[in-house]
Amino acid sequence: MKAVFDDSKPIFLQIADMILEDILDGTLQEEEQIPSTTEISSFYQVNRATIQKGLAILVEAGYVYKQRGVGMFVATGANEKLQEQRKTEFDKMFIKPMIEEARRLELKKDEIWKLIMEGYDD
Repeated sequence: MKAVFDDSKPIFLQIADMILEDILDGTLQEEEQIPSTTEISSFYQVNRATIQKGLAILVEAGYVYKQRGVGMFVATGANEKLQEQRKTEFDKMFIKPMIEEARRLELKKDEIWKLIMEGYDD
């Protein structure tokens, strides 16, 4: 997890995002235990309630589950679910606007593909 918070959004959401990034990049594997709220709050010097609020979002979304008396764990299928969600967001945030702009510029598909491939190879 990264160790710096910014003012872009509430800290509890940044905590949730950091855990999601760790799931997505494989740092946290499915069925692996997540550090406790005490460990996270101590490490980041953040109130435990803030950490609990971030984890509650992940539990509600199904990325994490609680095992009473033991801790929190990454849910089975969390990585795949997260990848699908991110692909949908990527399409909405980047691909569709790019295609709309390409149409305004009257770029042909092969021209767009060439630009993408040139940028991807960098």
